[in-house]
Amino acid sequence: MIETPEVTAERIREYLSEGNRFDGRNLEEFRNITIETGVSKNAEGSARVRIGKTDVIVGIKLGVSEPYPDSLDKGNLMVNAELLPLSSPRFENGPPKFPTIELARIIDRGIRESKFIDFEKLCITKGEEVWNVFIDIYSLNDDGNLIDAAGIGAIVALKHARIPKYDKKEKKVLFGELTDENVPLSDNVPIAITIHKIGDNFIVDPTLEEEDISETRVTIGSSDGIISSIQKGNEKSLKTEELYKILDISEKVYKNVYSKIEKYLK
Repeated sequence: MIETPEVTAERIREYLSEGNRFDGRNLEEFRNITIETGVSKNAEGSARVRIGKTDVIVGIKLGVSEPYPDSLDKGNLMVNAELLPLSSPRFENGPPKFPTIELARIIDRGIRESKFIDFEKLCITKGEEVWNVFIDIYSLNDDGNLIDAAGIGAIVALKHARIPKYDKKEKKVLFGELTDENVPLSDNVPIAITIHKIGDNFIVDPTLEEEDISETRVTIGSSDGIISSIQKGNEKSLKTEELYKILDISEKVYKNVYSKIEKYLK
């Protein structure tokens, strides 16, 4: 007999109340994380990240343009996400909907506010030319927790990206011809950790079924205990003590996730 979504949800809640999950993980445990780099020959840097069955590709492209008027000596960051229909029947072609826009904004804030990218070093000529960093996120399969998968993919892809050659005389980027120069990054690695509240329980890295019954979601971008961004999702509010608990979980899980991906950040 095929189990209805309502029955599945009730079983998930019962398991969580006993400190268990369907796949045998504890409440603060991530699924297996697999990372590949250099998956796109046309990107300046790229990474494919799998967390369990969730699968995303992140690519880095660089271009040159005039700086913004309020930051004449700084480069720019732009993050774009595409939740492809091939990754889930819930996603459709057409203009980006809220989940797509929200995903891009969460990743943008986590990277921007952490000062992970040294934007001043992306300045070519003050007031005239700066490098733009474009981060493109594509979902290949959605089995929950696309946010954290995309966040890991973004920082790994940035770590492996190299700046292309630039002909200053012709004012032309020579795409496909890479220098030995990396995107200027700090040592503060901002990892996004998303905690979900289901009933009285808090979990990380939810499967799609767990994500569907999440009452509240909080994504914390941090680097070794230093918080750079917090984004809350879903409608249910949180008590002060619950937020403190989420912060504690985030700090603990950050160390675990960092140890799993550290070798790709060298």
